Amino acid sequence: MLTNDFRIARVQRTLRWFEEDLSLLNLRVKDLSKERQESAKRFAAAIIRETRAELKRLLEERPVEAAHPAEPPCEPAD
Repeated sequence: MLTNDFRIARVQRTLRWFEEDLSLLNLRVKDLSKERQESAKRFAAAIIRETRAELKRLLEERPVEAAHPAEPPCEPAD
């Protein structure tokens, strides 16, 4: 079973990856029709919103003493 800190680190890493990838989205969809481009951008925005919501939920579920650990947990390896 995954610990909450591990899940948080994984979701944080995923969120960073999605946000950093936004700059490349325009390159990927440039050959699509305008409607498809907008659809892809809306989908990417929705995924980021859902990932942020998941991160917020996980952070709120943490016990109070775990909210500020002495040292942050290591990020999981890829």
